[in-house]
This record gives sequence, C-alpha cells and structure tokens, in this order.
Amino acid sequence: MSDSESPGEESGLARPMVWAKRAVLLIDVVESVRLIEQDETGAVSRWLRFVEHVRNRILPENSGRIVKSLGDGLLIDFADVRAAVAAAFAIQQASNRGNAGVPPERQMHLRMGLEVSDVVIEADDVHGRGVNLAARLMTLANPGEIIISAHARDQLTADLDAEIEDLGDCFVRHLSEPVRAYRVGAPGPRPSIQRVMLQEELAPTIAVVPFAGRGVPQEHEVLGEVLAEEIIRALSRTTDMNVISRLSTTALRSRQVTLDEIGTLLNANYVVSGKYSTDGERVMLDVELAEVKSGRVVWTERLIDSVAGIVRGEPEMIGRIVAEVSAAIIRRELERSQSQPLPTLKAYSLLLAAIALMHRLSLREFEQARELLQTLIDRGLRHAIPYARLAHWHVLRTQQGWSDNAQKDHFQALECAKRALDIDPNLSYALAVDGLVHTHFLKRPDIANERYDLAIAADPNNGLAWLLRGTQFAFMDEGERAVADTQRAISLSPLDPQRWYYDSLAASAHLSARQYDRSLDAAQRSLRANRKHTSTLRVLAIALWQLGRHDDARRIAKELMALEPTLTVNRWLQRSPSAPYSIGRELAGVLKQVGVPE
Repeated sequence: MSDSESPGEESGLARPMVWAKRAVLLIDVVESVRLIEQDETGAVSRWLRFVEHVRNRILPENSGRIVKSLGDGLLIDFADVRAAVAAAFAIQQASNRGNAGVPPERQMHLRMGLEVSDVVIEADDVHGRGVNLAARLMTLANPGEIIISAHARDQLTADLDAEIEDLGDCFVRHLSEPVRAYRVGAPGPRPSIQRVMLQEELAPTIAVVPFAGRGVPQEHEVLGEVLAEEIIRALSRTTDMNVISRLSTTALRSRQVTLDEIGTLLNANYVVSGKYSTDGERVMLDVELAEVKSGRVVWTERLIDSVAGIVRGEPEMIGRIVAEVSAAIIRRELERSQSQPLPTLKAYSLLLAAIALMHRLSLREFEQARELLQTLIDRGLRHAIPYARLAHWHVLRTQQGWSDNAQKDHFQALECAKRALDIDPNLSYALAVDGLVHTHFLKRPDIANERYDLAIAADPNNGLAWLLRGTQFAFMDEGERAVADTQRAISLSPLDPQRWYYDSLAASAHLSARQYDRSLDAAQRSLRANRKHTSTLRVLAIALWQLGRHDDARRIAKELMALEPTLTVNRWLQRSPSAPYSIGRELAGVLKQVGVPE
C-alpha cells in the first residue's frame, strides 16, 4: 500500500495533504475517571508503563506506530489489517496479565475499535472518516472487547487470523445509518469470544421454587406447588423479567440444593423460595428473594392467607409477593448501577435502573436514566425496548417542561420509536409508545389510536397500552371511554411500581368525564407517591377549582409553577393534544383562573 499525495494543496494548508490507506486502531481505558479518582498516582503510572510496553514490545513486531496518546487511550495506525488485529490481541493479552492479582475495582480494562480506510497522514496525527468510525465502533465494545468494521473483516481469514462474530447492523451515536460491526477474538482451539447478549437478557431471570411444608398434613402438601404456580403466572405478565416455568422448578422441590446449584441448573439470576405451615384454616408463609451471584437475600417477609382462598386459586398474598419481588429486584439493580462502572453492568441492570430513575422525575436522576438507556443502545443490542424506552423518555421530558429544545426532543422521540418498530414491529410496548409520540408530538389521534389498538391486540394484558388509549380518549373529550380504558389499565397493573403514573392519567380521564371527586382522589393518590409530576398537579388544581375549593386550587397552582416556572396557558395549549377539543378550551380557562399566566 503506497502513500500518495493529493493533486493540489487545500486552501489554508502550508503543505499538500498526504493520503494513505491505514488500519486505524483506537484504544480506550474503561472508567478511567473512576480509576484516577480512586488512586491517581497508581492509575497514571500503570497506564504509562503499559503504553511503553505497547510502544517498545508490541508495535515493532506488528509495524504499528502510536500516532498520539489521548490521555486515557491511544490512537495507533498500521499498514494492514492483519497486523493491526494481531497487535490488538497482544495488547488485550498484556492488559489481562497486568490485571492479574489486582482487586477488581482497580483493574484497568480496555476496549478497542478498528477501521481501515484512506486517511490523512501527519507526523503526530491522522484524520478522516476512518478515525471517526473506529471511535464509534469502540463505543460498541464491552470491557476487554475488540470491535471491527466490515471493511476490516473482509481482509481477515476467519479462524486463521481471528475468531469473528457478526453483530449485524449496529446504530452508533452521530451516524444516521447503522454500521455493520464484528467482534473479534484471538484464534485458537477454545472460543475466545463471548456470545452476544440475547434479547431475553434485557430482563433478569427469576426462578420460583415450590415452597416446602413444615409439618403440614398430607392434604395440604400441594399448597406449596399451588402458591409457586400462582406467583409464576403473575410474574410472567410483566416484560421486565423472565420467569422459569413451573415444570422446570418443580424438579427441585424437596431437594437439598444450594442457591448456587439452583442458579446453575436453571440459569437464574434470582430465586424465590420459602417454607409454609398451616393450622388447617390459614397458611403462614415465610418467603424470601435471593440474588444468586452474591447469595444475598434482598427481600424476606412472613405472610398469612386462608387455605380456602389458595385452593380456590384466589390467594391474596400473591399480589403482595409479586409487587415486593418486582420492587426488590428493581432496587437491587438500581443499587448495582450506582455502584459499578456502566460498561461492566448487565443489560437488565441498565434497563431496570433506567426505568426506576426515569419515573422518579428528579431532573438529575432523569438525565441519568437517559445515560443508562444510551449505554444499552451503544452496545449495539438489536432490541426494540431500549429505543422505545428512550422515546418515552423524550415525551416525559417535554411534558415536565424540562426540554430546552422541544423540536429536537420531538425528532428524537420519533426516531427512537421508529427504530424500535423497525426492530420488532409487533412489540406491544413499542407500539404503545409510538402511539404516545403521535399523540403528543404529531397531534395525530387517528394514528395514535391505531397504534394503541395494535398494542392491545398484540398483548391484551399490556396495562400501559390501555392507559395511553384511555388518555387519548380524555384528550378527545370522550370521558366515558377514557375512564373505562384507564380503569382497565389499573385492574391489569394493580401493584405496578409506577402506579402513580396510572393514577395520574386516570385522574385526567375522570376530569374529562367531569367526575371531579374521582379525579381529585386519583390525583391525590398519585401525588402521595410522586410529588414532582407536573401533569398531576395541573389536574389536581383544575379538579379542586371545579369542586369550588378555589384557595386549595391556587395553592396547588403555585406548587405547579415552582416546578415548571415557564408554564403559561398558551404554552400548555400549544403542546396539549386536547387543544382542538372543547375539553382543552375548558381546562385552559380553569388554568388561567387558578393563577397560571396567560
């Protein structure tokens, strides 16, 4: 590959640009800021020693040169792809050796991206699309991984030069079109590439082991199986976790197996287990949720129910167990996301933490939720849920009055919803969110209702789809239909961790039906759980005013304005889907009366 000069000098340059085809390798230290904060002297000295090893030992053997140090990374170029890949493997192996004996929290992990293309060569830099694409590919890499482009892959021989795994088309930041990416590992008799995360790994896996009886009579020995089956059935209705089937967990009943063995046999991340006793009429159940990896019990409780209710298939304790288990898993994954480096987190940790932070409606935590979702997307997972969640995030951002560029949020929400449906056109949640985007940003109730109908057809138990369709009816001043759908949503999700959101939108439905007492009750329930949802405060102020409680309405309006100081009646009408309908004009008039500036 010979260098060539450009045909003429570019305006403003002292010398002609020199172009050459080069393999560009970018290396990044994962979580470098955290490492430096923990031990600045140690981290910097380790990195400098490592750079010298790369410069003096690895690159001369592979005809590479360090173009420049990026502080916490390296930009290296090579004459050909095979040499670049061989050097990347050697660098990867040297990094692994350097981490031997180092505590996990202080280990220095690398990620790399490689592209081959024509670039501009200078003594201390290279420029061009190849450098940019190598940087984007690097963002797809998990710690210890090497991601290459299709151009680079075409110049390698599989199994001889490298083990190669096709990641498919991956979306990366700042590029409108996906790029074809490949993960590579050193060739050898044993696989060196971990498999790509499967779609189901966006949710943790939970096993419910049939409960063991303590001195129970023979006729009540089946109760442990019945309770486990009911819990499995209830947990299976959520998309936020995978639940091992009853037939698989029944095999472990009454066996002396450890938590580790259960996790290994069933490939579970969490296990629900326990023991029960009975006095003939009541069942006393001691139940616990344990995390397999750490062995830590993250939730435990003693519950009591009637034997008759369990036999009829109507045990009251099931709802409590499901709600507490779901909440405990979300708390655990949120805790993990706040204590570990993002690149080391499992996909489901990122997703569950993002969901929890998104609905707290604290601006700082809300922004953290976006970072977690973007991290999931940057990994190149071909899954619709992160895109749909991010679309929902942009809608909530504008609804809260936090957007500094509403047009940009509109575009990004539309783009994320589109990408979600491109990946999975039949995903009920993605269809519901696309309806939400058409409701709030495009003001197309016809398309929105079509999306909600499709979401409900795809999953009749999707409470969010019923909730959003009911809210669309509320915007259109169809109060009875709005109330019917939102109440159906609540019946499907009675113990949802985000119940405040359901209550808030139900309050809007009752408002459209002129059921002001019920609207007030629902809004107050929502605010008890989340005081920062501006939509709930608007509905509460309006309901209070319509009930003649004008002083209370003005007090709530002041609280609303404190959270959203830029709110005006006209701005609300501009963004509200109810503006073209009589209900919108009616609510705007009340907002003016309670003290919202015109």
